Amino acid sequence: MTEIITGLNLSTLEVLTSLSAVVLVVARWLPAAARPHVTIAAGAVFLLSAITLGVTGIRWQMLPVLAGAVVAAPFALFPLVRSRARRARWWLALPGSVACVGLITMGPVTAWAFPVPVFPELTGGLAVGTRVLQWTDPDRPETFTPDPGDRRTVVAQLWYPARPGPADAPHAQYLGRTEDEAHTVSSALAAGVGLPGFLFDGVPLARTHATPDAPVAESGGRFPMVLFSPGSSGVRTQNTAWAEEIASHGYVVAALDHPYDSAAVVLADGRTITTATVSSGDRDTDDRLGDDWTAIRAADLGFVLTRLEGLDRGGDALTGRLDTGRVAVTGHSMGGAAALQAARQDKRFDAVIDLDGYPRGPLSPALDQPTLALTQAITPDTDPRYLPQLTEVLTRGTATNYRLTIPGAAHLTFMDGPLYLPPVPSIVGSLGRAESPRVVAATTLAFLDSLLRNGSSDLTSALSSYGELSVFRHGNGR
Repeated sequence: MTEIITGLNLSTLEVLTSLSAVVLVVARWLPAAARPHVTIAAGAVFLLSAITLGVTGIRWQMLPVLAGAVVAAPFALFPLVRSRARRARWWLALPGSVACVGLITMGPVTAWAFPVPVFPELTGGLAVGTRVLQWTDPDRPETFTPDPGDRRTVVAQLWYPARPGPADAPHAQYLGRTEDEAHTVSSALAAGVGLPGFLFDGVPLARTHATPDAPVAESGGRFPMVLFSPGSSGVRTQNTAWAEEIASHGYVVAALDHPYDSAAVVLADGRTITTATVSSGDRDTDDRLGDDWTAIRAADLGFVLTRLEGLDRGGDALTGRLDTGRVAVTGHSMGGAAALQAARQDKRFDAVIDLDGYPRGPLSPALDQPTLALTQAITPDTDPRYLPQLTEVLTRGTATNYRLTIPGAAHLTFMDGPLYLPPVPSIVGSLGRAESPRVVAATTLAFLDSLLRNGSSDLTSALSSYGELSVFRHGNGR
């Protein structure tokens, strides 16, 4: 399949196929003199485009286009073969033509609703490289399996400032190291929300801005680090747009897969581990399970930080480039809860960002690190425990903490969902496909720069321009 045209959400071949299919339907309504030439031309373009699509790969969105054209073709072509054949009366042909056009229109509409993700252009000025690492913790047993000898394995993907490469350098596959891995992950994500896998077939076709295994940028000194934990059943790549934007501003981002929690984790040996974290339906039971799963994620974050410190000490392309004294921990949803717990337990983390995550587990000791909590608008449908619990965490903290409620945001605004899900406000918010990643990246960058880079001293003003800001100062509450 050729490259998707931004805005149309269709490739050039798909546009030709759709337009020629429409013309094939409309041709029977043209004057008799023009009808044969238009029909033959449209039929030829359609046939060539459809055959080429069949060779390069047909997306499911094109199936109704093909169906509409196939139904219309006999009625358009038969009069050309049988010169004396009478056309059907207009009042009989009109419903069929309308139905065929309706079928064909479904192609562009569904391509708009479930597009191939197009990642926003990076604004940081630095090229971005990416690589995937896998580590096993010899000190932690794997609690999701009955084998007492099984040890906890974590997969992490890094995005880092890289040397500029050639214009034709291959860009990284979205959702996985290979297309097969990307399809495995997208199918698991679809199954996790009860949707048929074909709806997300276009997602693995996307390419990101990062270059796989690119050399590290020569300048920039030591880069601050940001560790990221995804949402429940989420995957390490779910915030790729955000991670690449952060990295383009001079940070190293490490996003984790949590085996048996993430929807699908493909290990280096080819094995695929799917999620084993299933809710029971009982709120109290699910709260206990959530606390346990959050604790495992928090331990994963601390373990990965230790491994990254090892990379910085020697034997790696990033040796001497990771600033282990400036580290933020971040997460979305349950990953946000894990970030809060990891910071509470591990003082190596200097700042915390919680992307719409409900705090879980013990609330003591109090957080010592500055924390930014980004939330969607609180509505009557919001869990009534969420805001009081989050407020207690931020109020008890010994540093200055921030809660920013972003108008128009929904829970999935804080990940890549707006780039490939239907733009339904209740699902992805109302900010739009371009604005959603921009706002999330801009607010987190303002916080990171202020805390880890001595950036703007007026952080309150910078954050409040994006929504309703509450500031929590130790000893004074708000």
